[in-house]
This record gives sequence, structure tokens and C-alpha cells, in this order.
Amino acid sequence: MNATDRTPADLLRSALATDPARPLVTFYDDATGERVELSVATFANWVAKTANLLQGDLAAEPGDRLALLLPAHWQSAVWLLACSSVGVLVDVQGDPAGADLVVSGPDTLEAARGCSGERVALALRPLGGRFPEAPAGFADYAVEVPGQGDRFAPFAPVDPDAPALAVGGVELTASHLVARAREDAAGLGLSAGSRLLTGRAYDSWEGLSAGLFAPLAAGGSVVLCRHLDRLDEDALAKRLESERVTSTVV
Repeated sequence: MNATDRTPADLLRSALATDPARPLVTFYDDATGERVELSVATFANWVAKTANLLQGDLAAEPGDRLALLLPAHWQSAVWLLACSSVGVLVDVQGDPAGADLVVSGPDTLEAARGCSGERVALALRPLGGRFPEAPAGFADYAVEVPGQGDRFAPFAPVDPDAPALAVGGVELTASHLVARAREDAAGLGLSAGSRLLTGRAYDSWEGLSAGLFAPLAAGGSVVLCRHLDRLDEDALAKRLESERVTSTVV
């Protein structure tokens, strides 16, 4: 990655310029059997569309606070980078009542109704499928995002020294987030081409770092596993081999 990168969105742009075809996020849900693999280019396209939705239709601005009520999932990773692209602070598992916007999965809709601002719901169905019927008071992400533009340009420059992420009582600026991700990558022995498998939840810095930011900062990729505890030792060993995993954090 480029030493001048100071935001997660910068890291993604560098990855896109370096090798857009390589895998970036491979997602498994071992409760449903779902597997999704996104190259850098495909992931960046989802991020651009989501950032356009956020900035355009949802009128989000730098400094706004978004409560992200999603599990470890490839679409959660997309939202994290989209918020970085716009300059919106992501409050992971934060209080919707204190947020300007909320993004919710199907299991947290009631809590998400505490947000008085814009509300977006994700069905988290395979292949990014929509709700059979959109929850009342929410925009269905799967309905709204496909028509968004494939390229994104922020209306205002993103300040690397502005707050970018709040999780588990820790608040980080974008530049501090990138620095910590690089430190974590070094601590995990990650480098360009590394492939990290993790079963950690997206409810702590450690989970977010292993599940996205550290591999991205290293020029590697992540195999993000939800409900990994449902795999026995043989099945896990086969996954490590088939996915060419070089490091694990489970």
C-alpha cells in the first residue's frame, strides 16, 4: 500500500490501482452455506455505489454519525469503506438514538427505529438479496443501491484527522485507524498477498481490524467467516487449504 494513504478509502484506492483483479473479501456464512468472493474491483464498485447512496439519497455529510448495526458480513465491510469515502463517522453497534443515520440488519430493526434520521435496512440474504417486503420506515439497501453510480467523488474533501470510527468505547480518526491497521498487519505477519481467515465478530477493534482493515493495509485479503463455530476441525482444515489461507485469527 502507498505510504501516503491516510484513510481507509485511500487504502482501497491504492489496492485498486495495484491489482484490481485479486480477491479482497471472501465471505462465508456457515449457518446458510453462503460463500461470496469479491475482487478489489468488485468490492470498490459496491463501495462507490454505497457512498453515492449515502452522500446523495441520504444526504450524509462529513462529520455525520452513522450507527452500523450489522454483523461481520461482506456488506458490513462495504459500508465501513463507503462511510470513509464520504467522511461519515461509523459507530459500530452504536446507539441509533444518538446517530444521524442508521444501517440495520434484519435482527436489529426495532433498535434501529430509535434513530430519528435516515434508516437503511439490509436483509443480509445470499447474493445481496432484498427483503420480500421492505420494513416500514426503512429504505431497502438491495433496492436502492443497484442504480447508484459506479464512480464516487465526495462533495467535500475527507479530513484524515476527523473522527472516523467508534467501536467498543474506542474512537479513532481516519489516519489513526490506518496507522493501527498497519501495526496490526505487521503484528499478524501480513504482507502483500497474505490471506487471513477470521471468525471474529464486527463488535470490537480487533474484529474489524482482522476482518477488514489489517489485510487491506497490508495488501492482502480476508476470508471472513460468520458462524465459524459450526465447522468441525476437518471442515476448517479443508477451508484453510482450499482458500490458501496464510494466517488465522479465530
